[in-house]
Amino acid sequence: MSAFRTIWTTEDNYVEVIDQRKLPHEWVVEKLVSYKDAERAIKDMVVRGAPLIGATAAYGVYLAAREGANMEEAFAALRASRPTAVNLFWALDRMQRALDNAENLVETAWTEAGNIVEDDVETCRMIGVHGLPLIEALSQQKNGETVHILTHCNAGMLGCIEWGTISSPIYQAVQKGIKVHVWVDETRPRLQGANLTAYELTRHNVPHTLIVDNQGGHLMQHGMVDMCIVGTDRTTRIGDVANKIGTYLKALAAHDNQIPFYVALPSTTLDWTISDGLKEIPIEQRNQDEVRWVVGKSKATGKLDEVLICPETTQASNYGFDVTPARLVTALITERGVCAASEEGLLSLFPEQRK
Repeated sequence: MSAFRTIWTTEDNYVEVIDQRKLPHEWVVEKLVSYKDAERAIKDMVVRGAPLIGATAAYGVYLAAREGANMEEAFAALRASRPTAVNLFWALDRMQRALDNAENLVETAWTEAGNIVEDDVETCRMIGVHGLPLIEALSQQKNGETVHILTHCNAGMLGCIEWGTISSPIYQAVQKGIKVHVWVDETRPRLQGANLTAYELTRHNVPHTLIVDNQGGHLMQHGMVDMCIVGTDRTTRIGDVANKIGTYLKALAAHDNQIPFYVALPSTTLDWTISDGLKEIPIEQRNQDEVRWVVGKSKATGKLDEVLICPETTQASNYGFDVTPARLVTALITERGVCAASEEGLLSLFPEQRK
C-alpha cells in the first residue's frame, strides 16, 4: 500500500483532506479549521465514501470543540450534511458517547477521532483478508488466468482512509501475485469510477479498463466478468444494500448471468435498526446540475472545465443511491468474515446484535 491517507492532521492540530472533486487531474489539499469546514467538505463531496465521511464528521466534532462552538448545533449540522451513509451517524454517536462527561472536550474529541481513523484502517485491511480467498478460488478455477472483477463507483481507499473496502481484497490479491483485471464503471453522474477508482488503481499498478455504466451487462453475457464487488453506504439487518445509483442494475445482470455479486462493507455501515431497505433507507436527491454538467480536463486548454450536455431548459433527476435487495447479493464481506446476505448470516458474525 502507498503511504498516503485520505485524511490527516497537521502540525498545528488542524485537519487536511484531499479535494476529491479535482482528481485525477489535480491534487488539491483542503485544510479544515472549523466544524463548518467539515460540514461543507461532506456536503459538497470534497470527501466522499461512507467511512471517510464518518471520519471527517468525527474530526468536525473535534474542530467544533476546539473553536468553542455550540456543540449541539455542531452535531446537528454535521448530521444533516448527508442523509444516506450510516457511517456519518455512527461516527457522530461514537463521538457523543466519548464526550459525555469528558473533562476536556478538545483532548477527548481529538483522541476519539484519531481512534475512529485507525479503526477504519484495520477494518478495511481485514475485509481484504476475508475477501482474498474469494479471488484466490476463482484464480484456481481458471488455472491461474486473470480474474476479471467488475466494480461500481469508488469504495477504494479514496472512500476510506487506507486499503478501502472493495479494493482491499484486490490489492491483497495483487500483492500475492494473483492476476486480476478490474472493469471500472465510469459511474455517472459524478464519475467516481472514472475519476477515483481508475486513479487509485493506476497508482497501485492494478490492470483495469474504464467502461461506460451500461456496458457491464454485455460483458457478463459474454463471459468477461468473473465476479462483481461493490461497496455500500448503508446495509439493513436483513442484507439489503444501498449503494451508488446503478448498483441494482449490475446486481440484476450478475444474477441473470450466474456471476457472484459481493458487497464489501465495514460493520460501521450496518444499520441494525431497519429491515426493509427499499422502504426505510433515505435516498439522497442531489442537485440536478451534477447530471446536466460534466466536469473534465479541457482538450483545448488543459484546464478543468464544466460542459453542459443537454439543452439549457432540460430538467434532470439525480437520485444518489439505489437499493439492491439481499436476494441478489451472493455474500457480504466484512471485517469479521464472509456471510450470507441475510439476518441470520449477519448475526452469525455479529451475535451481539441479536434482539
